Amino acid sequence: MTESPPAPRMNGCELTILMPCLNEAETVGVCIQKANDYLTSRRIEGEVLIADNGSTDGSREIAKDLGARVIPVEERGYGNALIAGISEARGRYVIMGDADDSYDFTNLDPFVDRLRCGVQLVMGNRFRGGIEKGAMPFLNRYLGNPVLSFVGRLFFGSNTGDFHCGLRGFDKQVIQHLGLNSGGMEFASEMVVKATLKNLRISEVPTMLSPDGRSRRPHLRRWRDGWRHLRFLLLFSPEWLFLYPGLFFMGLGLVSMIRILMRPVVIGSLSFDVNTLVYCAAAIAGGFQLVVFSIFAKVLAMNFDLLPEDHGMRRFQNVLRLEVGVISGFSLIVVGLIVSLYAVRFWGEASFGNLDPQVSLRIVVPAATAMVLGVQVASSSFFLSVLNLNRSS
Repeated sequence: MTESPPAPRMNGCELTILMPCLNEAETVGVCIQKANDYLTSRRIEGEVLIADNGSTDGSREIAKDLGARVIPVEERGYGNALIAGISEARGRYVIMGDADDSYDFTNLDPFVDRLRCGVQLVMGNRFRGGIEKGAMPFLNRYLGNPVLSFVGRLFFGSNTGDFHCGLRGFDKQVIQHLGLNSGGMEFASEMVVKATLKNLRISEVPTMLSPDGRSRRPHLRRWRDGWRHLRFLLLFSPEWLFLYPGLFFMGLGLVSMIRILMRPVVIGSLSFDVNTLVYCAAAIAGGFQLVVFSIFAKVLAMNFDLLPEDHGMRRFQNVLRLEVGVISGFSLIVVGLIVSLYAVRFWGEASFGNLDPQVSLRIVVPAATAMVLGVQVASSSFFLSVLNLNRSS
């Protein structure tokens, strides 16, 4: 076993072991004793901090009797308790973990060692460290956690294998600068996502998960909290929420429209003709709107420092100035009007009577699509300029 790096010379507290707590009287005492034993055995200047989220079962009194510092957090929620606890922590480093005795607070050396070596966020990985029988529900273990962790890696390029491990350590000052504000269970995802986007030094260590020691149901609600995690990942990734689906629908609609304009598409007994053109137009217009939403969301998030600066997006804004967008939009409208005038002429040749839809819709639908896109381009350019007014000033 390699020797641990020496504790940095510093005044005051080096490590805060932080536990959120809501009615954990059955287990909080065991967790505090383990945490105190760890600090004592390693001669670490530290504290055990309990962020109590409104316990009514005597958890606060148990914690105080065992020498832990207890702070009350009135606003309910896993994230709210941890945000308050991080703010009140006295240590340079914070290791957070649940107060249900599912994590071993006597084995924190891997976290402390890496923090002392300059890693800014150390994540536990339960899939590498081991999950004891009964410690994690089947769906959480084989569906929920793996899928959400995969989505997080895909969306944000993170190397974290277990996005939702409750045992993790970090540099307090660095993490506070991330501006974490999720009040619920999605706080776990927010920390990893924002740390990844800010290019923090992140590392993982194997962590054992044991069955918790409570007789009551856990606070975690599988479907509700799973959706909240997924919702957060989507909201922080405009590309996957808007851009890629928008490009898909635009491309599908445009290719299909061009193909059907030449002649009907027959697949077996199915024939795709002018009626399908209407849906192609809807796919193009709807897809374009999704792409525009992705731009709006990205710019707004960057302006409010919710996402890091994207220099490619800024260059795109500089190229697609208001004047360029307005001219492009009106050009599309003019093209649509010209094609529409051709349709009117075609109608006039039929003495303004009934037309063959097989022919007329191949003219009218593309014309209407061009005019709709022109309005979207021009109006979106104005709105994008509004979003950048404060930045420009």
